Formats: sequence, structure tokens, C-alpha cells
Amino acid sequence: MEFNLIATCAAGIEALVGKELRDLGYETQVENGRVRFTGTEKDIIQTNLWLRTADRIKIVVTEFPATTFEELFENTKAIKWETMLPMDAAFPVEGRSHNSKLHSVPDVQRIVKKAIVDELSEAYHRRGRLAETGATYPLEIVMNKDQAMITLDTTGPSLFKRGYRVEKGPAPLKENMAAALVMLTNWYPDMPFLDPFCGSGTIAIEAALIARNIAPGFNRDFAFEAWDLIDDQLTQQLRDEADSKADYDSELTIMASDIDGSMIEIAKKNALEAGVFADINFKQVAVADFKTDLINGVVVGNPPYGERMADKDKVTQLYRQIGEVFKPMTSWSKYFLTSDLDFEAAYGQKATKKRKLYNGALRVDYYQYWGKKIRPQQTNA
Repeated sequence: MEFNLIATCAAGIEALVGKELRDLGYETQVENGRVRFTGTEKDIIQTNLWLRTADRIKIVVTEFPATTFEELFENTKAIKWETMLPMDAAFPVEGRSHNSKLHSVPDVQRIVKKAIVDELSEAYHRRGRLAETGATYPLEIVMNKDQAMITLDTTGPSLFKRGYRVEKGPAPLKENMAAALVMLTNWYPDMPFLDPFCGSGTIAIEAALIARNIAPGFNRDFAFEAWDLIDDQLTQQLRDEADSKADYDSELTIMASDIDGSMIEIAKKNALEAGVFADINFKQVAVADFKTDLINGVVVGNPPYGERMADKDKVTQLYRQIGEVFKPMTSWSKYFLTSDLDFEAAYGQKATKKRKLYNGALRVDYYQYWGKKIRPQQTNA
């Protein structure tokens, strides 16, 4: 069975999700906050397992114009819901509405729920309430400019929940955003990599998962695994295939440091849970004290910024130290995520490029300083 699917994502990284999907072999249509593609149940499993930067994989059940509750009800009821939802299915209905005549979200949710209940009751010859004691099928109705879209969430908890973060510190970066930061750089696994503000280790861990080609969804469960719609044996087969594609042999140089020793211990626990503890060199060190003889590397950092550190002077001083340490490393490319618009002035250099992103609801900039590679000196045998 072919499904119309969307991969939802944070604003600013839609193109990255689209590239991931194209690399997996799909034709895509990139839109605000989502990427459309089509696929079978196999593709639902594959994309949940492999997409590093998306939030969820959803089945687009139906789309139609609706300016009245009657239109919303009748078009929703016209779907043969029994082809997706078994008789005991639990199907909570979430809702959103933007620029639409049907602007009351509780009413929109109620109408959609009632239409589905009526259709299922007729299909299953049920009287009274449906039990809803079985597996959960999370539905969402989105009204946008009088267009209705009803989706079925195959993922469950967001894809950023990889399952390895056993502990976290203040203001943690989501795993899929950390992966996006790595994938937006010019880093390859044969190059040195450094996160100098590693916190709970997420950026370095995601870099190691990318380098090892470990499927980001390998160590977690998905909503679809409880459904009759998706074959259990196929799911296990694709999990086994994903495991076989991992590369555990290549040598990696991934460094993660933080001034806070307690955060280093948390990062180590998370890396151990993710299966990449041996791939990351963790060290307690302040940015001002960082030194390396390595060349042609990549720095990815999410330093503290205004919303996380009340003292603006301390932030400015830290950014100045970052510039003093990393500017001389001209063969390294440096990437820093912050909401502070004065970052470049404190760092002491204008970025090669800036990219607007969102860290949760917070608008941030990704400051990119591209290095110039040094050719290693040839040695005579």
C-alpha cells in the first residue's frame, strides 16, 4: 500500500531533511516545517530508523477544503478509517488552526473525532462507545487557510528522543538539532572534530553516530510497532539490516570538552548508552585553556548565550576567549550556535556565513567560519 507521507521538522532545516530523504532514494517536496514524500510500510519503518534531523513521520490520511463544520465532518467521515484503525484502536485527536474560518481548535478536534467514531461504528457494526483500549494511533487535524489536513503519526515521541540520553544538563540541545549542526558543516569522519561546550555530550555523540553510520532510531521504539498496519517481521528485518550497515572499524578523532566536570560525567554516561563511548575523547577543560596540534578539523559549539546566562559581560568575555583560541586555528572550520547578535563583534571576526535556525522556539544564528586546509607535509620513506 502506498502512503502520502510527511517528515516534520524544525523551521530552518527543511532543506536538510529533504536532502536526507533524497539520499535515501525518495522524491521530495519541501514545505515550511515539513517535507512530503510517498512510500510503503517499509518506507515508514526506514525513515523512522534513519532520519537524523526530522521530528516525526506522518501519514497524510486526507486533505480537503473546509469552511464549515459540516464540510469538515462529511469529508472526515468519507474516509474508510477501518482500513487503518482496528476496532479497539485508541485514536486521540490533536488539532491546530491558522488563518481559517474554523478557528476553534477544540471544536475542530471534536468534529473530527465524532466523524471518525461514526464511520468506525458503522464499519464495525458497533453501538455505543468504541472501547479504545488497544494500540494508540495519534491523529492530528490541521486547518491552514481553510484547508484541512488529517495525519496519522507513525513515530510517537519525537525522533529527537534517540533513547541514549540518560541524563541531561541545563538547556539541553535536542538530538536532531545537534545532528543538523554537524551535518551543516564540512566535516567528514576522517577529520578531527571538537565540541568545546559539550554539556551532556549530544553534539559529539551525534557526530559519532554519523561517523559510524549507526541508525539514529535503532535503540528506540515507535508508535507503528504496536499497529496491525505494519508487519512485525519486516520491522525486525529492517532493524537487522540497519545494524549490519554500521561501521565500527574506522578510526575517529572526536573530542568533547566542558569547563564543568559534572557535565563531562553526564556526557560519558550518555555516550556509553549510545554505544560510542570509545569514540569520543572527553576532557574537563575551559575554552581559554584548549590547545591542539591537530589540523584540518571542525569545531561545532553551542556556547552559553543571553537566555541561559544572565550576566551579559560574562557572555561577551567568553565569546572573546573563543575568538582568541580558535581564530589562530586557520585550517579548522568553526561553527557556533547562539542567539546573541553581538557574537561576531566579541569573537573578533565576521562569519563566512550565517544561517538562521530555531533552537526550540528561540531564533538563533549558526555562525560559520570556514577554514583553509593545510596539506600535511610529505615525509620520505
